[in-house]
Amino acid sequence: MFCRNQTSRATVARGSAVEMEVRRGHFRLSVFEDSAQDSEVQKQIDMEVRVREGACRLLAACSQREQALEASKSLLTCNSRILALMSQLQRMKEAQALQRTGRRSSAGGSLEERKPCTGKVAISDIRIPLMWKDSEYFKNKGELHRWAVFCLLTVGREIYDTDLVMVDRTHTDICFEETLIFADVSSGFELRLELYSCYVDEEFSLAQAPRRLARLSGSLGRSSGKRLRAALESATACGLNGSTDRESDTDRAGSPGGSPVHAPALGPKYHLLAHTCLTLSHVQNSFRTHDLTISGTEDSSFWLPLYGSVCCRLVAQPNCMTLPVMSGKLKVQQPEDCPESWSEVYGVLKGTGLICYHRQEDVETSEEPAFTIPINKETRIRATEKDPVLNTQSILITNQWVHGESTHMLVTHTHQDTHSWMEAFWQHFYDMSQWKQCCDKLMKIEVPSPRKPVSLPLKQSSLYHDIVPPSGTHSKDSALPQSSPVSAEIQTLLSSYYNDRY
Repeated sequence: MFCRNQTSRATVARGSAVEMEVRRGHFRLSVFEDSAQDSEVQKQIDMEVRVREGACRLLAACSQREQALEASKSLLTCNSRILALMSQLQRMKEAQALQRTGRRSSAGGSLEERKPCTGKVAISDIRIPLMWKDSEYFKNKGELHRWAVFCLLTVGREIYDTDLVMVDRTHTDICFEETLIFADVSSGFELRLELYSCYVDEEFSLAQAPRRLARLSGSLGRSSGKRLRAALESATACGLNGSTDRESDTDRAGSPGGSPVHAPALGPKYHLLAHTCLTLSHVQNSFRTHDLTISGTEDSSFWLPLYGSVCCRLVAQPNCMTLPVMSGKLKVQQPEDCPESWSEVYGVLKGTGLICYHRQEDVETSEEPAFTIPINKETRIRATEKDPVLNTQSILITNQWVHGESTHMLVTHTHQDTHSWMEAFWQHFYDMSQWKQCCDKLMKIEVPSPRKPVSLPLKQSSLYHDIVPPSGTHSKDSALPQSSPVSAEIQTLLSSYYNDRY
């Protein structure tokens, strides 16, 4: 009932030595097969690697601070996705190897363990309070420093980032307005929220930095200028490549060497300022406060005076609360009915009730149901013995109330239908036990409305709009100058990236 079929593709070339060994029976072809899910993950990794390569080139071509901040943020997010996908692929390979070993060791096979349903998890209204010193906030003393911050949220291989927010001492909170929804999440999920920060230099100019160094070295003379230029370049390289803000082996910038997630040497650097991990126990249909683990120190340039907590709304919708678990024709006897009175209904098991309609067509037309039998964690379900006279088997649904209990009796058309309904009830109760408070009442996810198209100003805020002319304004022969640092391939790649994201 809950089996999932997967297709496979072989990765062994025809006519190769490996194929000959397979034909001789020395190897099994299943060892060299990738499932469709593996292929999909590999495609996603390839796409993220291509996007990352394009982001690195775009970062090198940035001439404005806002552009470089956005490009560096996109690069960090892309690196995180690559690492998550690679970890997911490794786990899938290990699971497939264990499955093949288990299949060979047990000839008779065994029943699969019952697994809970998946669901959606949404986080919104993220607020991170700041704790400025009195002299900085109330007396407005000292230099006005600015930081660029954003949140990275991870559940498994799904990774989302918030918009970039500029923060200074006039802000009391860091606010992120997005609603981020994670689909197909298990009940044992772990949502990792990470806050990244980057100190914003008001005199930032990435593309013109080598030109400034050349002018400075020329004004100081050949020998002094060369020494100063070499010292500055060395210090810059050490500062950019040596900064680390996470655990040594799980840095978002990647590891040095030929890794596909190796960090570039240019551009602003984001550092992990704080993080927390949210699980099912934190889910509540309200605005709640959670503790933050602060990673940075006050001496760091990216430091912000955090209060040490994050406020957000974390909700979950298990599939058993939103999708039908089982449906079919039933005969129902309600507690107040006489023993000979039965109602022919079409039942739908979903959420906290067995919804009974007069006809199957009423489900599609969203008609009001005839009645609903409550189904919750306290409901008792049992199947009766087969009636030798009527040749039927009943299902009894008993609910406890303050003044007693009520029992509904269900009768299906065949013995197989009775077994299917009982299996569906047990699965539903198991899902409820795993998702806990999320099954008490359906939590509402505020789906953000699509962004309305706005008239674009002459000066755009993204690098893509600065380097790619609007469609229709140039002819085919009107291409970018040959001196442009961005190739047509990267323009196309960035165009698809922005279209998919926005």
